[in-house]
Amino acid sequence: MAGILAGKSALVTGGASGIGRATALAMAREGARVAVADRTEESAAATVALINQAGGQAIAIGADVTREAEVAAMVARAVAAFGRIDCAFNNAGVGGASVGPGGQRLHELSQASFDTMQAINLTGVFLCMKHEIVRMLEQGGGSIVNTASVAGLIGLPTSSHYVAAKHGVVGLTKTAAMEYAKDNIRVNCVNPGYVTTPMTEAAVAVRLDAMMAKVPMGRMGEPQEIAEGVVWMLSDRASFMTGASHVIDGGYYAA
Repeated sequence: MAGILAGKSALVTGGASGIGRATALAMAREGARVAVADRTEESAAATVALINQAGGQAIAIGADVTREAEVAAMVARAVAAFGRIDCAFNNAGVGGASVGPGGQRLHELSQASFDTMQAINLTGVFLCMKHEIVRMLEQGGGSIVNTASVAGLIGLPTSSHYVAAKHGVVGLTKTAAMEYAKDNIRVNCVNPGYVTTPMTEAAVAVRLDAMMAKVPMGRMGEPQEIAEGVVWMLSDRASFMTGASHVIDGGYYAA
């Protein structure tokens, strides 16, 4: 039986590890050819090797999503390799510890930390969408999923810069979905809760019990569990779904 992405070409940013890697592997398993992008081509290559070893087809691309010229080149390279981009997963992002000290309230944040967070987690999504949509308009349609967060739907103390960026991703997703619905381009976002990835390692090390107290299922999610939702949203099985925030968080948002 053919996979749900059979015959499609996909692009994943932040594909070197975590949710990005798991989704790239799931896409390939479901029949897609996958362009795996990360900050450097070398960092993406390990994911590509896993796909190719399993009998899939993938290429590695290096791109800084905060730089428009590099994003444009990334999209162009994916198209050159596979002819089109049917599915795009804009997943590249960072947590608070990557842009400055953790645990800071809003008045303690530096502008540099705030600006860097927005540049990667919000502007990066905007730039990827911009160039992917241009291609999708030319080819007659496509599907996009952006990585937001449960923090894109609620507040999270000492993470105002991250929360602001992820709320922005939700807003971009909703508006783009409205703007391009009649162009056969669907745009949704996934809103993960606490997931076992390199980005959450530092927080888990110091406050796992406090984190899990907020999750009814009482455990961390696994990258593969997010990947399954993303692949479904990108597939034709979700053909009437656009502008949606798909929460996968073990019940955190519901509680």
